[in-house]
Amino acid sequence: MSLERLPAGDRMTREAGRASGRGAVLVAAGILASRIAGLIRQRVFAHYFGTTFVADAFSQAFRIPNLLQNLFGEGVLSASFIPVYSGLRARGDDLERERVASAVFWLLAMACGVVVAIGIGAAPWLTRAIAPGFTGYKLQLTTQLVRILFPGSALLVLSAWSLGIQNSHGRFFLSYASAIVWNVAMIGTLVLAGPRVQLPELAVWLAWGSVVGAALQLIAQLPVVLALLGTFRVTLARGSPHVRTILRNFGPAFIGRGVAQFSAFVDAMIASLLVDGAVATLNYAQLLYLLPISLFGMSISAAELPAMSSVRAVSDDAAGILRERLRVNLSRMAYFVVPSAAAFVGLGDLLARIVYQTGRFDAEDARWVWVCLGGSAVGLVAATFGRLLSSTFYALHDTRTPLRYAIVRVTLTVSLGLVSALWLPGVLRLDPRWGVAGLTASAGAAAWVEFALLRRALQSRIGAVSLDAARLPALWACAALAAGLAWIPRLTVGASPIGQAAVAIVIFGSSYLTLTHLAGFAFARSVWDRLRRRQSA
Repeated sequence: MSLERLPAGDRMTREAGRASGRGAVLVAAGILASRIAGLIRQRVFAHYFGTTFVADAFSQAFRIPNLLQNLFGEGVLSASFIPVYSGLRARGDDLERERVASAVFWLLAMACGVVVAIGIGAAPWLTRAIAPGFTGYKLQLTTQLVRILFPGSALLVLSAWSLGIQNSHGRFFLSYASAIVWNVAMIGTLVLAGPRVQLPELAVWLAWGSVVGAALQLIAQLPVVLALLGTFRVTLARGSPHVRTILRNFGPAFIGRGVAQFSAFVDAMIASLLVDGAVATLNYAQLLYLLPISLFGMSISAAELPAMSSVRAVSDDAAGILRERLRVNLSRMAYFVVPSAAAFVGLGDLLARIVYQTGRFDAEDARWVWVCLGGSAVGLVAATFGRLLSSTFYALHDTRTPLRYAIVRVTLTVSLGLVSALWLPGVLRLDPRWGVAGLTASAGAAAWVEFALLRRALQSRIGAVSLDAARLPALWACAALAAGLAWIPRLTVGASPIGQAAVAIVIFGSSYLTLTHLAGFAFARSVWDRLRRRQSA
């Protein structure tokens, strides 16, 4: 059915617009809180593990059961479950939305139970497949950790179901901030056991701490979720057309996430073939790289998905509304993500030092993380924009288009990654660790191809999607100049990484805000207006 002939519902459209604006702030706040906890966890991890072979083992083991979380979890449920549930809520069909939500929970629980059992039994083969460069005790330890971590991933999948319920009701903070509980459990495990046990044993303790934290994260959300749901049933609702729609959309979304996970696994496999510490270095860099994507991409996309789904369900002019929402939100994303990419290139070593440098993690390790961040910066903007465009397709109940282009992106990522990580460093006679930067840069280049394809396909559905492209060069110029000014602390501040980083961040942030204000960007003007009002109050 054409978007122009969708049923009317102006009141819900206006409510969705207001709710998504507040929701993006709450999602960002929840993500920021959980990411800060995650950075603290990773700093404590770096203190004890550094870039040792045990760090590689745990980092690689952590990826394998996370496949379950990523395949069945937030991304797939956002694509398939939230649009249907939000549409039922927008139409006031409470009985059916309760039945659908309950059925999805039990279907997820059964599927996860089967996958966990298979994963524990197949752990030796999974480990050899994902870490072909691991041998001997390193391989044995990784396999042991995989078996411990698998059940925790199933609990995180059910947490993603809880997130879907909350987001559909406009409750965004707890759903994302609840990950703090999981991180705190792991931090507590490291602090309590770290000084007392050897590294391999500490890795085992940390794996069990992750499982306990996943259980606590789910428990923390259940009271709110059950209150929002109203009635929780034991049913599979096999006759429900809405459950069939979810399952139909779940398939392409599931495969799409599987394709993305395949790319991440291939990157980790290639890194395992390099040198000891390469897998851990990639993991440290990815945690920093995902921070702006989560704060400025996921927050807006997560808040927009239920809002856009409601628009589709009840608005007469869904196409026009979606175009305007995309224009506003893409501009908002760009204002924050462009300087993030510039900071990765210009200040990545300071960021890595202030976050990770402690114990076994030294300045040399920080420089290698910086190299990886520089590669990641290539596609940071495209990867962030792509999340919003994919969410728009999900709101239109189309999970197949993002799948097709995800396959293109992954094919490019793997092809370029093999060349740039395994072949190019040898030809250029570079340190093998440069291959890790080749992996991140390859993924960035592929992200731009995916974004271009998504944008073209979406424009054929709803009309021209404006990116305000004329303003992007000005943003890049402001961010580059601010990054250049932030180099001053390297010349004027002593060797303390914390002192250098603190001054550099202040200079970078204030310079970027000032420069974008002078360039006429609306967000910067609004910040300056607020500051003036506070000074005059």
